[in-house]
Amino acid sequence: MRITSLGMAAALVLCGITEGAVADTSDKRIALSNNYAGNSWRQAMLRSWEKVASEAVENGTVAAADAFTTAENQVTEQAAQIQNLILQGYDAIVVNAASPEGLNGAVKEACDAGIVVVSFDGIVTEPCAWRIAVDFKQMGKDEVLYLSENLPEGGKLLEIRGLAGVFVDDEISAGIHEGVAETGKFEIVGSVHGNWAQDVAQKAVAGILPSLSDDIVAVVTQGGDGYGAAQAFKAAGRDIPVIVMGNRHDELTWWKEQKDANGYETMSVSIAPGVSTLAFWVAQQVLDGADVPKDLTVPFLRIDQDNLEDNLANTEEGGVANVEYALEDAQAVISGAN
Repeated sequence: MRITSLGMAAALVLCGITEGAVADTSDKRIALSNNYAGNSWRQAMLRSWEKVASEAVENGTVAAADAFTTAENQVTEQAAQIQNLILQGYDAIVVNAASPEGLNGAVKEACDAGIVVVSFDGIVTEPCAWRIAVDFKQMGKDEVLYLSENLPEGGKLLEIRGLAGVFVDDEISAGIHEGVAETGKFEIVGSVHGNWAQDVAQKAVAGILPSLSDDIVAVVTQGGDGYGAAQAFKAAGRDIPVIVMGNRHDELTWWKEQKDANGYETMSVSIAPGVSTLAFWVAQQVLDGADVPKDLTVPFLRIDQDNLEDNLANTEEGGVANVEYALEDAQAVISGAN
């Protein structure tokens, strides 16, 4: 899928962007430093990078676009990986970071060596780097606002968080709690970490359910955990509450099955895995001499009851509903932020 609105906007601003982009990037090498690949979102993110970046290499836009993933979600391991990429002489490093602050030292080393650093999803706070993110806090808040509209009486919530210590997890959770405070309708009575993975979420929810009363009205999530939560409730013989989904194929498939069977209603929201391709093009544009703001924001991808079927049809089995960016899309995002 392509963001057609961005493509249309790019047609209007392309000339203005390219006037400032005068360098030749055909000899430039870009690397992806990724801290984790243990769920379907990360796998889709890597596939999107490979698809778009390899095409850029084939057509001579850049000389290389290699992807590297650490074995564990450890700051020290990723910092060492970035330092190794510096030694290998990459011109730009795109980073999905294990920690907002923990990698700043390695990122600063890269900047001091003249290397462009672009962080996305898991961003870094080092001022020399660029950052691409959705408003994760608003994403979490929107979950509660949706529930407030559809469950006007409120009630008890179970929260499934993501990977502990990662910027994304902290921001989404903060938004959820802010929404709970503002609406005044809900109470979070339990919280577990699902690591954005269905199997981990299922085990975590199964472990906490015996300690929770039967009147859970909804489950707020972060993505990759909704289907696992549904299976845990089913295995416990409990009524399945409203579970906010995270755009994974298995979540959307389960939702459609329930919708067809009994009219089950929910919503699904996540950052598109293809944001990695936007980060790739932003790095290329910085190398090309474009004036790129240090902070860029992109919209999250939301699926509702009325467009579930269309989104499911366009989501590959085992994958995630996705958007991939072309060069002109990235140029439109950059222009809109200037």
